[in-house]
Amino acid sequence: MTLKELEIKENTSINNKIKKIHAQFSTLIAELKDRKLSQNIEKLAKESINTINETALTGSSLFKLIKEKQTQLIRELEKEMKIVPKNYYRNLWMLLGMSGIGLPLGVAFGLSIGNIGLLGLGLPFGMAIGAGIGTSMDKKAQKEGRQLQVEIKV
Repeated sequence: MTLKELEIKENTSINNKIKKIHAQFSTLIAELKDRKLSQNIEKLAKESINTINETALTGSSLFKLIKEKQTQLIRELEKEMKIVPKNYYRNLWMLLGMSGIGLPLGVAFGLSIGNIGLLGLGLPFGMAIGAGIGTSMDKKAQKEGRQLQVEIKV
């Protein structure tokens, strides 16, 4: 696949946060160049690169734009082709575990003891369960060759 490189703006060297997200998105694009992608994903990637390269935004507005385009591209990759970055499912399932498992567990525990202030005790258990589920899904994706060798951190 032929994708253009992201261009580094003159003001990018000033803000360390923008440099990190820019490098991360560049790494994601480099990973995608090695894969056979659908036309929709390829078109979205090209549009994202063009938008970022042609923008006159600076500072936090540029950061938000790059982050938005990166998230949009990753969501489409996962939805259409089931290709995900490293630790994608772990991060997703930690949140789901905390809210879907940990919170109800904490409520049940707090009500059974009679002190609803203990509501937060279920959150670490839900987070651990969610991280376990997500890690196993990440390992499965890696085994099937559906995992990109880039981790989305910012």
